Amino acid sequence: MKIKVIVHEAEEGGFWAEAPAIPGCATQGDTFEELLANLYEAVEGCLSVDVELPRDPADKARVLEIAV
Repeated sequence: MKIKVIVHEAEEGGFWAEAPAIPGCATQGDTFEELLANLYEAVEGCLSVDVELPRDPADKARVLEIAV
């Protein structure tokens, strides 16, 4: 999967970036290399999905709560 990100130079130094395709996904770094490492972690965190299994195994209905 490829995701486009916008990299900005921070006024106080360093860099910050955002992934417009993933609302709220942004990170920063003091160096460009640190920013890249943080970007991978931020995108992974924003795209992680938590699935909660049904509590009663005898129940045929399944209710899943998904956080994206």
